[in-house]
Amino acid sequence: MALPSLSPTNNFSSPSSYSVSPFSSKFPTFHRQLNSYCTRHLLLLRECTSSSSFLFRGGKNNSAHGYCHFYVPRERKTITVAAASLGGLLGGIFKSGADTGESTRQQYSATVALINSLESELTSLSDSQLRDRTTLLRQRARQAPQSLDSILPEAFAIVREASKRVLGLRPFDVQLIGGMVLHKGEIAEMRTGEGKTLVAILPAYLNALSGKGVHVVTVNDYLARRDCEWVGQVARFLGLTVGLIQQNMTKTILPWKSVDELVLRGFNYCVIDEVDSILIDEARTPLIISGPAEKPSEQYYKAAKIAAAFERDIHYTVDEKQKNVLLTEQGYADAEEILEVKDLYDPREQWASFVLNAIKAKELFLRDVNYIIRAKEVLIVDEFSGRVMQGRRWSDGLHQAVEAKESLPIQNETVTLASISYQNFFLQFPKLCGMTGTAATESSEFESIYKLKVTIVPTNKPMIRKDDSDVVFRATTGKWQAVVVEISRMNKTGRPVLVGTTSVEQSDTLSKQLREAGIPHEVLNAKPENVEREAEIVAQSGRLGAVTIATNMAGRGTDIILGGNAEFMARLKLRELLMPSIVKPAEGVFVSVKKSPPKKTWKVSESLFPCSLSQENSLVVEEAVHLAVSSWGRRSLAELEAEERLSYACEKGPAQDEVIAKLRHSFLQIAKEYKTYTEEERKKVVAAGGLHVIGTERHESRRIDNQLRGRSGRQGDPGSSRFFLSLEDNIFRIFGGDRIQGMMRAFRVEDLPIESKMLTKALDEAQRKVENYFFDIRKQLFEYDEVLNSQRDRVYTERRRALQSEDLQSLLIEYSELTMDDILEANIGSDAPKENWDFEKLIAKLQQYCYLLNDLTPDLLASQCATYEDLRIYLRVSGRKAYLQKRDIVEKEAPGLMKEAERFLILSNIDRLWKEHLQALKFVQQAVGLRGYAQRDPLIEYKLEGYNLFIEMMAQIRRNVIYSIYQFKPVMVNKDQGKTSNSKIKDKDNGSVTPPPSSSSSASSVSV
Repeated sequence: MALPSLSPTNNFSSPSSYSVSPFSSKFPTFHRQLNSYCTRHLLLLRECTSSSSFLFRGGKNNSAHGYCHFYVPRERKTITVAAASLGGLLGGIFKSGADTGESTRQQYSATVALINSLESELTSLSDSQLRDRTTLLRQRARQAPQSLDSILPEAFAIVREASKRVLGLRPFDVQLIGGMVLHKGEIAEMRTGEGKTLVAILPAYLNALSGKGVHVVTVNDYLARRDCEWVGQVARFLGLTVGLIQQNMTKTILPWKSVDELVLRGFNYCVIDEVDSILIDEARTPLIISGPAEKPSEQYYKAAKIAAAFERDIHYTVDEKQKNVLLTEQGYADAEEILEVKDLYDPREQWASFVLNAIKAKELFLRDVNYIIRAKEVLIVDEFSGRVMQGRRWSDGLHQAVEAKESLPIQNETVTLASISYQNFFLQFPKLCGMTGTAATESSEFESIYKLKVTIVPTNKPMIRKDDSDVVFRATTGKWQAVVVEISRMNKTGRPVLVGTTSVEQSDTLSKQLREAGIPHEVLNAKPENVEREAEIVAQSGRLGAVTIATNMAGRGTDIILGGNAEFMARLKLRELLMPSIVKPAEGVFVSVKKSPPKKTWKVSESLFPCSLSQENSLVVEEAVHLAVSSWGRRSLAELEAEERLSYACEKGPAQDEVIAKLRHSFLQIAKEYKTYTEEERKKVVAAGGLHVIGTERHESRRIDNQLRGRSGRQGDPGSSRFFLSLEDNIFRIFGGDRIQGMMRAFRVEDLPIESKMLTKALDEAQRKVENYFFDIRKQLFEYDEVLNSQRDRVYTERRRALQSEDLQSLLIEYSELTMDDILEANIGSDAPKENWDFEKLIAKLQQYCYLLNDLTPDLLASQCATYEDLRIYLRVSGRKAYLQKRDIVEKEAPGLMKEAERFLILSNIDRLWKEHLQALKFVQQAVGLRGYAQRDPLIEYKLEGYNLFIEMMAQIRRNVIYSIYQFKPVMVNKDQGKTSNSKIKDKDNGSVTPPPSSSSSASSVSV
């Protein structure tokens, strides 16, 4: 067994010299037992004289091969122990002899040398001459689109030079390698702090030269805006245009308002930042566009009361792994009695879904874990980033059930208007790539689903972070006590500490314990008061003695700089002084007569800054702010525009604008003053050992654990990490199985670290189970969405054809002919003998669709059509003539109206029936799972039923459109000059509707 130590290295001259933490008085049992444990194992080591060392396979430690190494010198009585707690025996996260990317360096070394050889030439060019090179490269790229590889060295060299001039940053050779990996359409694994953001601009610039556009995708609005403002300057400097898409963009902001201004370009090349987060973590949930649907809210409230009264394992059972609940026989009976219904599944008033959702809301969706409440609204918390997912709602009535549980106003349920999986969305790009710090563990999934190879890019400086062994306790109480001890010990040495938690609730619990222990700290989670301070909290997380508790820090996409981020703090100071003077007050805000609205402030806590500004620098900032106000106007800019100008001012490139130049000068002066202090702090932090990361729970994947560890040790900085675990953690409790439960019963002491090979295997197996479980979910989603994907492409192609076509006549003729085929097949049938043909039935149905076919008679059809094929051709010609006749009638009454009406009717029917089709497929997917019990493959069953439903939907679209075309006529409105108005179309059955030129909203339901 290995020694369970809470420190990286302990030196013992004798067992009694074990140093007890100052918190031993607070947790006497824990420390007494730990001390006893250490004494026993040191005595055992002393007796081992036959060998000079012992090697135990385990987690990564100081040994180059990932072993826990105990060294026992024979000549001396002193024993030196390299700490190897039980987590070191948990199988280790990092494999022995891991790929460091040196093979990648060798592969691209020749091209890197070629790029470097162009540097001296480009340095001598003026800014305009450098931009002219872009024009020349663009011409070469468009003349031969396949020759991008040939212009890569020059393109990368140009971007490097532009980056030096605009940002003051020169991409390292390893960043050039990362850019080439991305250009090849692969995933570049680059460690935290290696400059992935700057890497992205290299292939983005090269591939944009073809004129087909490039999408750079990141995990949230903040990072998208930051990267657009920052590295976007390089692209703009070189003559490219840069756009930004944000979640809260309104129709007035988006660059199109009608079909004539539609600017959506085709898919060409996509660079995904934090690719594992988007293509793996987010891929379990499809992208959905939804619309409101009416639902009676009273049912949700009644169901919530029932759920609150019901007891677990008596009225219902809970499957935490599948996130599902089932009513027991008693639950069914009691629910039906309370609701006074005979059957919960009665189609006239289905109570089952309401009751089951209410129980899910009670048991599986917890406040401050899965969601928070803000302004009487339930806001989902992203389980990967810890941020609030603004505008997102759970579907199928679950969000409403949570609102009812919390006694909040219930919003209408939503209905799916469009849906696509992340996998199929990104697979639309012919060329796809991504970058992240942790992709190797998921390389097989990237290869099998996305056909993306993972390439490890070498680090610019060697990574020296030490990943200490895990510590496991029986109960969470022991775990949290040990975490507090670890934080206290690190804090006394001045080391900054980052503690990663998995929920808001956990971060608040730990924060309370740290307050009781008198340890100052910051909390970063989804709560509003913390979200607003995220930037300043991260900026100071690397300072001397800083303690930061962060919920899911792994997904926050930010680097922690040792000693503090002087430039970021300088930006916050300039922002604090500038923004109140130039940002105009928010408009349209409700103002209470009793209470004035809160005033927007950009004030930052003074404790954030390393020092107060000198009088000289205060004067410099004051002059810059005064110039900005006099040039831009007092409180005249929208906040987003002001933020963008501030961003330009806080960069290092050349500034032509006088105001920006003045603001930039003040920013640099502030940063210079702050840096004097942060550099001194950095030296102290480095000497103390760098940032220490504490994980408080294993995540669903080793990759996410690695992301948390990766917050420490950036750019060759020192650092360390350690995970504190409990057998009561969700991952082990839900996925651990009987082995973990047996161990929990066997180990009684809550605050003593546990260690055994059996435990090691059980915990590793539990994490593998979680990884496999979620992989299966993603794989199943992809397989089922593949069925929908071809249907989606067909429908959207048809819709775009209707939206963009100048003349829809050929499409409507096709619809008319196919509708004639459908009617003929349904009423005659291609296999029916001629003597059984019922012409009267056929003609009645045809004339029901089109009154212009009133010249058809049984005798006419019998004389003209000898075979079924003759009859089909005759009816097609008749349908085409009828449509053209109807078109002429409408054009005579209202010239130009027919095209507008046709587009409106096609779009509205496609949208309405596609929405209904998605709902139908959803029900089919839920139902086919039961067919597995009949030895039938659910996926094949889904494909068959989905195909049949799709064929019927497309036929229904055609029939509805043709029927509606024949049934409407223009509304004659007498205006001042007696002209015919073409602003309305009258449907004979459904009254008047107004068709916008490019409307995609649903039309009235057309009866057939």
